[in-house]
Amino acid sequence: MESTFKNIYQLKLSTKGITPQIWRRIQVPENYTFLDLHKAIQAVMSWEDYHLHEFEMQNPKTGMRERIGTEDEDHENLCEPFVPENKTRISEYFTLENKEALYTYDFGDNWEVKVRLEKILPKKEGMEYPICTAGKRASPPEDTGGIWGYEEMLEVLKDPEHEEYEDTVLWLGKDFDPEYFDPKDVSF
Repeated sequence: MESTFKNIYQLKLSTKGITPQIWRRIQVPENYTFLDLHKAIQAVMSWEDYHLHEFEMQNPKTGMRERIGTEDEDHENLCEPFVPENKTRISEYFTLENKEALYTYDFGDNWEVKVRLEKILPKKEGMEYPICTAGKRASPPEDTGGIWGYEEMLEVLKDPEHEEYEDTVLWLGKDFDPEYFDPKDVSF
């Protein structure tokens, strides 16, 4: 990523449909593409990019909602074309008047993350971007079956007598704590 940028976009990422909320705050360069943003979201959510994804956001020039992603034969783009994420900078869409996008990951589990521009800040000299500055709770692991499957998995973890408890702990690792998140653990 070229370092010729002056501003940083501070974004809050909030997983929709889960209470208490799972969220992250990240700061990314203004010259990031939506593909770069996708990779940053994958890093802060501890996901492995195994599944398809897309952004949906209002185009500030036209006022129309657009889908931003990777055109792929697996996507069923029958109705509307994708805006190519690898050629589209976030600064073309995110403005202080146009602050929100929806990021959908894994169309089977259908994880929806609200991406909200909180502020535009000047770049701090000597700071490496992107950076995660805050967040709450562990991300749902991939392939848990969406919100319903994740909530069921949390119920299993509360009951060591549950018939699926040992398999679930084996799959997640015995150190998995759904309440734990430390931004210092994020590696971009």
